[in-house]
Amino acid sequence: MKKTKADSFDVAIDPKAPLFVIGVVSEMVSIPIWTLRKLDEMGIVEPKRIGKQTRCYSHMQIKQLSYVRYLMDEKGVNISGIKVILEIGTKNQ
Repeated sequence: MKKTKADSFDVAIDPKAPLFVIGVVSEMVSIPIWTLRKLDEMGIVEPKRIGKQTRCYSHMQIKQLSYVRYLMDEKGVNISGIKVILEIGTKNQ
């Protein structure tokens, strides 16, 4: 019987699939949970709701949140400014 390495099997995951809960995302992108909730309230990043309360984020949303953190930490942009920047970026695409 031939042995294969586990890392030789790729799993195709839709980058838009809501897989990550808010606590995990908070650690991944170094943004506090309360800030993630505020970003959701303002419509900046809208995770899918599982049940009534559980927010689940996709890989694409995590990338966007990494950019949001960069804008907040490195450029000093507040949440309202981030919303404007993202809206402008969406219109130019």
